[in-house]
Amino acid sequence: MSRIIATAAIKGAHKYVSEAEGRLAAAMEAHGGGMRLEFPNTAFYLPLIYALTGIKVKTLEEAREPLRIARSLLPPVPTDRLWLPYLGDALDAGVATLIAQEIIEAIRYATEGPPGGIWLGFTDDAILRTQGIKLVDGRMPGFAACVGAMPTVEAAVRLARELQERNILVFLSSHTNGTSMAEQLADAGVEMSWDTYLVPYGKETSATVHALNFAARSAMTFGGITPGDLLKAREILLYNKARVHAFVLALGEVDEEKYATAAGAINFGFPVIADTAIPQILPSGICTYEHVVSNVPHEQMVSKAIEVRGLKLKITKVPIPVPYSAAFEGERVRKEQLHVEFGRQLAPAFEYLRGREMSEVEDGRIEVVGPDIDTAQVGGAMPLGILVEVAGRKLQKDFEPILERQIHRFINGAMGVMHIGQRDIPWIRISQDTFKAGFRLRHFGDILYAKYHEEYPALVDKVQVTIYSEPEAILRILEEARTVWDERDARVAGMTDETVDVFYSCTLCQSYAPNHVCIITPERLGLCGAYNWLDGKASYEINPAGPNQPVEKGACLDPVLGMYESINQFVYAKSNKTVEQVSLYSMIQFPMTSCGCFECIMALVPEVNGVMVVNREYTGMTPVGMTFSTLAGMVGGGVQTPGFLGVGRLYLTSRKFIPADGGLPRLVWMPRELKEALRDRLAARARELGDETLVDKIADETVATTVEELRAHLERVGHPALAMPALL
Repeated sequence: MSRIIATAAIKGAHKYVSEAEGRLAAAMEAHGGGMRLEFPNTAFYLPLIYALTGIKVKTLEEAREPLRIARSLLPPVPTDRLWLPYLGDALDAGVATLIAQEIIEAIRYATEGPPGGIWLGFTDDAILRTQGIKLVDGRMPGFAACVGAMPTVEAAVRLARELQERNILVFLSSHTNGTSMAEQLADAGVEMSWDTYLVPYGKETSATVHALNFAARSAMTFGGITPGDLLKAREILLYNKARVHAFVLALGEVDEEKYATAAGAINFGFPVIADTAIPQILPSGICTYEHVVSNVPHEQMVSKAIEVRGLKLKITKVPIPVPYSAAFEGERVRKEQLHVEFGRQLAPAFEYLRGREMSEVEDGRIEVVGPDIDTAQVGGAMPLGILVEVAGRKLQKDFEPILERQIHRFINGAMGVMHIGQRDIPWIRISQDTFKAGFRLRHFGDILYAKYHEEYPALVDKVQVTIYSEPEAILRILEEARTVWDERDARVAGMTDETVDVFYSCTLCQSYAPNHVCIITPERLGLCGAYNWLDGKASYEINPAGPNQPVEKGACLDPVLGMYESINQFVYAKSNKTVEQVSLYSMIQFPMTSCGCFECIMALVPEVNGVMVVNREYTGMTPVGMTFSTLAGMVGGGVQTPGFLGVGRLYLTSRKFIPADGGLPRLVWMPRELKEALRDRLAARARELGDETLVDKIADETVATTVEELRAHLERVGHPALAMPALL
């Protein structure tokens, strides 16, 4: 810890404890030790003292013991001989400061009454319950203690508005050169109250303690922690670090009293962001990330504080002029409804997401470069580029394609907006009704900003979006994007089951298939088709206690079947001890269980020594005499069914497609729609196997829906399955 900060904080703590001792002695002499010492309408006595010491202070006399504790916590003022570069002494001085400040403020109430004018003073328990629950449920992501004043009234208003726009509660206290930020806001006619999230506590620095006792009572009220000893005090502080996402904005000159108060706040895990060049404390420890960050420009203070505190903004409604819901994801915009469309070979288009450094992304910045859709001819086409830039402390390069894929889903949620495709082949349509409602290009950015923050808060700390409608700019960025996409494909395509040490589980569907456990590998995506190995990794980062868990492979028991010791142990435990062994590469020997969300069902066709696959969209009859729905009744529910398997459609093109049973050459029948959708991928895989004609040899419903018709077709085209070793 900086020696300058520690020295100043300890000196400030000595001042506050001495001041509190002097005020207490004077009050006792004037009024006697039995005089009531309390804040109005609270059941927590002097709340912060009660939280940190367990002492219930009700009178002046009873304030002597916590003040004695504060004096005992004071370390000597550091000198060259005494200086030790660690946080401990300054933190103790911070606790002593808060105890002393609470006594000072309580004596003010007892002898002078509550503050008047613009000052609201102590927060009673009724307001605490009303406002504090918003901190707990996320409606209010955190609070800011603004200590001091901004250089100008206009700057003070801008800072207040920026915090309000993010639903951050603002506590105002202290002053800079005799002026407080609260007074600046009052001069500008800004309304300050609990309803407006602007709460002026008092002009003295000691009034900042009301913000800290608000935080302490949050832990006691909503965390259910009853004070009593040091362990309970530690629980209260840890609760605040984990649940009450607060920070201090140090505005203007930082004197010894402010240093001491900041040291007290750091005990709660609340970092300090300063606009002056005070010494920094960057290593993490007590706070989640940095403790003190200084010399931050005013226009960056809020975003820097949000970053350093790890605060996650909760956007409850996507701010666009039309309804937004998953119910609109399947909506189609027909030609007669069309206002404008993008892509589909009619005009250049792309959507591209890239990760950046924290300093390179301005959270919430949405910019449109080029003409808006007002200029489009009704029913016409325009070029469109969507560039999303994200930053986060936990963001990894491997997560970028996962996040990029969400653009399709996010945009589709807007009523009257249709989105198909991705990368440089998107097709987007906006309906006439949606245009008339006020939807414009920037609303793509509003959607993406809101949804990335909502759905990926553990990965994404900042999001900025640039929308391009100028062809030259689109083509320029496309050049970079295509290079990155090629690199991504090579990286993902190069991953194999053998090159990783862990696979990922998925138990999301256990609510209706309690014994089902999906194992996702680099070469075998989840049977729902919604999760691949990288998605499982990202999901675990987002929610470490969630349905996607890393599973060590352990010893390989059978490389052909794809059977691993640790995988078996995990599946046995998580399947309620019903599935003892699972093979990842066979549908006949110990196949993986299926829930009911599979995209496709595979079934053994022993009469032709092969396997067929049917996708959910196909409603007709299959050569095994069952439709998809009938097969689903046999395969689903989390049971092992040898000869049947639920899979994601892209698994059919994997090198690990049932290799223990013969792989792709075993595939003898599939619906035509599915075959055409996967044709290029299947053809590439067939070429790797040395049979360029294989895909055309696979039957579909146009040539066979019975075993007899299937056998005749396979014999006519010379399908390799007929000559392979017997499956049974």
